[in-house]
Amino acid sequence: MSQQQPERPQEPINYGDIFSGKGELAEKAVAPKDVAMMQKAGNSVIGQTQKGGVDASMQSATSKNESSGLVGRERVSADSGVYIKETESPRKRVISEYFGKEIVGRYSQGDSFASDTDSTSEHCGGITIGEALEATALTAGKKPVEWSDAAAIQAAEVRATGRTSIMPGGVAAAAQSAATLNARATREEDKTKLGAILANATAKLPADKPATRKDAEGVMGAEMRNDPNLTTHPAGVAASVAAAARLNQSHK
Repeated sequence: MSQQQPERPQEPINYGDIFSGKGELAEKAVAPKDVAMMQKAGNSVIGQTQKGGVDASMQSATSKNESSGLVGRERVSADSGVYIKETESPRKRVISEYFGKEIVGRYSQGDSFASDTDSTSEHCGGITIGEALEATALTAGKKPVEWSDAAAIQAAEVRATGRTSIMPGGVAAAAQSAATLNARATREEDKTKLGAILANATAKLPADKPATRKDAEGVMGAEMRNDPNLTTHPAGVAASVAAAARLNQSHK
């Protein structure tokens, strides 16, 4: 008769599991008081909680930690303080969320004083990658975020912004966080869906560009490489970017 293996002790979800930072904060558990402080700071500056952003990832993580009895309601991990910094430029309003000295989230919003002409000129080149990501929230919004989705979203963000690394608080960071949490979730209803991550994708991209065939190929390759069956979802991220690229090509 085989002996039953002892169960591994359950560990709390730490900041390193949901954010890309590697500092001291990464080893600390996401705590309820941290979420409350971040939401309060965000509401005072932004006026609302960003869907699929830092607040949403933290709320999901702390709910799991608290329901598992791994953290108490009064626990605080961000003992160095939570604050939000806002900067303005002629075209964009950039909002950065900090825990101490570490940036955990960054969003950009179109300046409310920008003219209608300026707003239109940004999209005159066709359907952008950000818009394709938002379309995925409609076509596959109820699909739980998996590693293949996170990889496709990262590839799309890199091509839209021109950056080679994941941007804190961006759609790729949120998707990776969701994929990590979903892999641990035991119930389907507890899993974060694509709709929550991509519903406001363009607002989280500091730059955007019309989708091209090369963009579509890059996103499709990333999604396929990270799928166990080496396939793409028929209504997922790669499919949306490919559809945008085809439409843009046909209107040239």
